[in-house]
Amino acid sequence: MSQHNDFILTLSCPDRTGIVYRVSGLLFELQGNILDAQQFGDEETGRFFLRVHFDLPQDIDADTLRARFSTLAADYGMDWQIHDARRKARLLIMVSKQGHCLNDLVFRTHSGQLPVEIAAVVSNHPDFAPLAQSYGIPFHHLPVTPDTKAQQEQQILALAERERIDLVVLARYMQILSPDLCRALSGRAINIHHSFLPSFKGARPYHQAHTRGVKIIGATAHYVTPDLDEGPIIEQDIERVDHTLSAADLAQVGSDVESLVLSRAVRSHVEHRILLNGHRTVVFR
Repeated sequence: MSQHNDFILTLSCPDRTGIVYRVSGLLFELQGNILDAQQFGDEETGRFFLRVHFDLPQDIDADTLRARFSTLAADYGMDWQIHDARRKARLLIMVSKQGHCLNDLVFRTHSGQLPVEIAAVVSNHPDFAPLAQSYGIPFHHLPVTPDTKAQQEQQILALAERERIDLVVLARYMQILSPDLCRALSGRAINIHHSFLPSFKGARPYHQAHTRGVKIIGATAHYVTPDLDEGPIIEQDIERVDHTLSAADLAQVGSDVESLVLSRAVRSHVEHRILLNGHRTVVFR
């Protein structure tokens, strides 16, 4: 049986005729086989988005493919990337004192449900060192105060570079990242929060929601930007609740939704299914 290289191409560009024809034609010239393709044309922005999963003969590597594709990309003014579909993304997970999202991500990874490698866990508290160590994941306790914030963030960046991190996941990390760190991690950091914002800010949001008698619990995963909790949205979900649930019950429902939404967002990112469309996202399923 012949061996193949497995790639994913993602691109966006001004919408015009011939894009799919030219891309598929080039893959045909290279003896490529398209395994999956999804596209979207946005009439509002006039941009076209494409994700193609394909394989090529083993003697055509990523550098050769990028060289051949670059001329076509220039013709259409494309923003594009080519990824090795078989390479697992390396994650850095950051957490504070709420561990439900961390626990969910490490379990999904350990059980093979999430195609990633968790290179490290970082926390400003020591609470989840035993959990990380039980899975054989290096744990880094990096406490932070207003006076040490800049130095702590430099440690995070140095760790991300040293471990060749592809994606930073804020799994209920309850510290606001500085604008400098947000920019350094632009496009490769995902945050999760409850969907009560901006109604119930600050501490104990589920208790605030219980007091107000909310009927829907939700969660939002988005890319991290200097605009707090306003980055491009990747994934959301909700659960209906009612008057019979206590504040603790609401918090449990919220924890479950947050874990599910964050894992979906991480999967979409590492499978290269997300393309930015201004302040919005195109997420191919």
